Amino acid sequence: MRHKPSRRKFVATLTKAAGTSMFINTPILTQARHARETPPSFTVGQVMDIILKTIPNAPFPKTVDTLKSGNASQKVTGIVSTMFATIEVIEKTIAAGANFIIAHEPTFYNHADETDWLKNDPVFRHKQELLTKHGIAVWRFHDYWHSHRPDGIWTGMLSALGWEKYVDAQSRGVLTLPATPLHQLITQVKEKLDIKMVRVVGDRAQSCQRVLLLPGAAGGRNQIAAIEQAKPDVVLCGEASEWETPEYIRDARRQGQTISLVVLGHIMSEAAGMAWLVPWLKPQLPNLPISYIPSGNPFTYE
Repeated sequence: MRHKPSRRKFVATLTKAAGTSMFINTPILTQARHARETPPSFTVGQVMDIILKTIPNAPFPKTVDTLKSGNASQKVTGIVSTMFATIEVIEKTIAAGANFIIAHEPTFYNHADETDWLKNDPVFRHKQELLTKHGIAVWRFHDYWHSHRPDGIWTGMLSALGWEKYVDAQSRGVLTLPATPLHQLITQVKEKLDIKMVRVVGDRAQSCQRVLLLPGAAGGRNQIAAIEQAKPDVVLCGEASEWETPEYIRDARRQGQTISLVVLGHIMSEAAGMAWLVPWLKPQLPNLPISYIPSGNPFTYE
């Protein structure tokens, strides 16, 4: 329960920037706001083209950012941004009268959204049939959003954390914060990002000032290379294979380095970046309903 006040503050801040349609926890109010407006006519393909014009070197010859359902020629009734196009998110999208989901991560349980191996699986078939029945287009927006300048996920996370002024312009991913004990830094991050639990390698009493923020899953080699270059006091990452970065940090500490690692979880380390997509996109698509539906964290903790 202690997370709610800070989360409300975050929601209020982003909603002020994006308008009341940003979060769709109250879809009836969102629909009512647009009831007397005639949304402009955009197809899925036209929306994608508008977005891609802002991405350096897009469209990419090879990318996972393809349509997973629907087609480019269908008219858009409303757009939903989310981390995962879960069945629950799809159901909420349908209830809101929207038909275009922009999701950061895969829809069908693997990086490339390959489905041959799932064709007889009941979970896959239910999800696919739900999308088809209601004419829902799903576009993955991963490679392009990270390639935006500035990186859309990074920018949304900075906004959620209130750390924009601490960015080190000379070192990618590095922030210089006021000196803070690690346990206090963890509390702040958990509250601002609505994270219930993190995993830590290090000393909770350690003073932290130089922070390396690595949302998502960059991979062990990339994380370790970034650590060696940045030499941070603490690394905040989305996820890490247990045999890679956590073991590196453990050995670095044994060697004598003062460094800690905090694993935030992949979803909640990037979700604010997909929330930020809403205020970024709305000015480019005036009067078209655009909302953020959180897919949330599937884990509970014992």
